[in-house]
Amino acid sequence: MKPFQIGDLTIPVPIVQGGMGVGISLSGLASAVASAGGIGTIATVGIGLIQGTPDKSFRQNNKEGVINEIRKARRLSNGILAVNIMSVLTNFSELVETAIQEKIDIIFSGAGLPLDLPKYKPKDSRTKLVPIVSSGRAAQIIARKWLQNYNYVPDAFVVEGPQAGGHLGFSYEDLESNKYTLEELVAEVVPLAEKLSADHHRIIPVIAGGGITSGAQIRNIMELGVSAVQIGSSFIATNECDASIDFKRAIIDATPNDIRWIKSPVGLPGRAIINEFLLAAERGEKRPRNCKFNCIKSCDPKTTAYCIADALSSAYHGDFESGFAFSGMNAHTINAITSVEEVIQRLTAEHNHASATSINPLL
Repeated sequence: MKPFQIGDLTIPVPIVQGGMGVGISLSGLASAVASAGGIGTIATVGIGLIQGTPDKSFRQNNKEGVINEIRKARRLSNGILAVNIMSVLTNFSELVETAIQEKIDIIFSGAGLPLDLPKYKPKDSRTKLVPIVSSGRAAQIIARKWLQNYNYVPDAFVVEGPQAGGHLGFSYEDLESNKYTLEELVAEVVPLAEKLSADHHRIIPVIAGGGITSGAQIRNIMELGVSAVQIGSSFIATNECDASIDFKRAIIDATPNDIRWIKSPVGLPGRAIINEFLLAAERGEKRPRNCKFNCIKSCDPKTTAYCIADALSSAYHGDFESGFAFSGMNAHTINAITSVEEVIQRLTAEHNHASATSINPLL
């Protein structure tokens, strides 16, 4: 696998660790992936639920938690570090400004269209801005709006397919009909990125993610013109992951039948490991009495089936009676807790073997 560029950043290993909240990818995991040559990503959502003090507001704790995690990751690694900031967060602008002030290398943003992301970047900032999209149309809209309103071209695109874990940028109907594949979405976004690259005389790479757990999958998707892949679930089952051991075991114990999409209070479908908590939520038994955090713009506490902030923070601590784990569709292939280095070595070896056998089918 070859290094790739995002602006003036050279990433030795073309693997981006997906941002996983609440608390699943913090400084521990992100710094380990960065030190191994990939891009390590801190998920900013909900840090205030697992850090901070009761005398401060959730938003203040969250902001300070993001600062602490970025600084801790910097102490642990000299590699490329990113944050993931969901566009549906009520404190989106504050977190973007905070990350830029902390000189984070990259901001990834999805869960909606981050149409005003460049608004918060000063001209002297070297932070790269990368939208996460689930269609060529979304990529076109973002690129057009950023150019029109801010004269800014996306530094890269992440294309997330329907097999990804966490929140998905698809309609429930599209997921039920299996209408889209990651390969089809990549085929929509790569030509757009190539045109933008030619028009603006710079390389704008495409990163593909969603259900990727093997080196053979990496090789196949890279054949379509992507420069790197985004991987989440495989990094959960590592010693360096910031989640509890019970969370990691939920990943390695999952079967194909356990993993399916759910209706999230965020207003988007999500892919998760089904458990009794989610089944009870479907029966209407987990409705919150009030909104304690006001963390998601699209969440209506009067109608939501459960508080996703509470559920994900409970899962972070290993309490699956009160929460659940998001997971990619192919997480059932992960059957042991290893290390970040071992995951990257395995993926690299599998990729190289798949490339060699495609050239010489006798190997």
